[in-house]
Amino acid sequence: MSDFWIACGHHLLDRDESGGLHVTDEFLKAYFARPELMPPQDACPVERRLHREMLADPRRAVAADEIAAIADEDARENWRFVVGFRDLMLRHPTLEAAYLAVLSSSSNDLPPLFINQLVHVILRNALDGNDDVFVLRAAELFFRPQRILPHEQALLLGDEEVVGGRSPTPILSLISMLGTKTDAKLDVLSEENAESYWQRSDQFDMALDLTAGGRGPSALAQAMTRWVSHLLGIDVAIEPLTELREVKLAWYIGLDADATKMGDRLWHGEELDGPSAERVLSLFRLTFADPRLAMETLQGEPVYLILAMTADQKLRMKPQNLLSGLPIRRLEAIS
Repeated sequence: MSDFWIACGHHLLDRDESGGLHVTDEFLKAYFARPELMPPQDACPVERRLHREMLADPRRAVAADEIAAIADEDARENWRFVVGFRDLMLRHPTLEAAYLAVLSSSSNDLPPLFINQLVHVILRNALDGNDDVFVLRAAELFFRPQRILPHEQALLLGDEEVVGGRSPTPILSLISMLGTKTDAKLDVLSEENAESYWQRSDQFDMALDLTAGGRGPSALAQAMTRWVSHLLGIDVAIEPLTELREVKLAWYIGLDADATKMGDRLWHGEELDGPSAERVLSLFRLTFADPRLAMETLQGEPVYLILAMTADQKLRMKPQNLLSGLPIRRLEAIS
């Protein structure tokens, strides 16, 4: 097995005894060395001094009035967000604890970029030792928006930044016979090219086949299982479904904003119209290894997970929903 997702900076972090990620000076310095914070030639003395001192001591306290004294408005905003993110990580013993604190906070104002970066590195930790690249590619959905790439009866997903940044009509290796001229060539992950994922995992340039009944949904189910286990410390089983019919929808979780709206409609006894039903990408059934973990009224009932695309054929998964939406009893109630 090779390393993967090196760009998330996991190699700059330490692990504590429980396996959580402990922030280091090296990890913090990597943020202060980012191009967005590099003072330009015409930067004011306050910004230059702050940047220099943070690289020397990335844990030093930064007062609000110090940031307010920076002359450039964009620079002030960048510093406010980065220092806020730094402070969040320093307030908690692990990055996992910091992420869970964000989910339970009602006053979080961090940009999604920082939340996705937390998810990225935490997932790298949770999937450490995994040798199934289909699971790794499926896990990219947690922190990388995707674009649906229709192809006959297959459901293919390509990274939104890669697809949208280079060309709106990428060539997939499965359909290269179309002869389209573009520089955005995506290979669909398959058994034949799976080994190449290790060398290109930070490029996010491999498409995932999420067709029902195939390898993709099963891989995503495994990634979600590891996510729940790592962050909540509980064991669940998640299995992909091909359809949701004649089931008692006792509890559901929308894995994205559109799926949540669809679940709400089903919950209230409505039927999805044709266009809405066509936007459902995947369905899953989650069960607890220990049924006593579920809320008393739901013990023995499965939790259904819904994944959907937007009207403009994009997917923005919200992995936090999988954690905050689980109907879990307080652990001390079953001890």
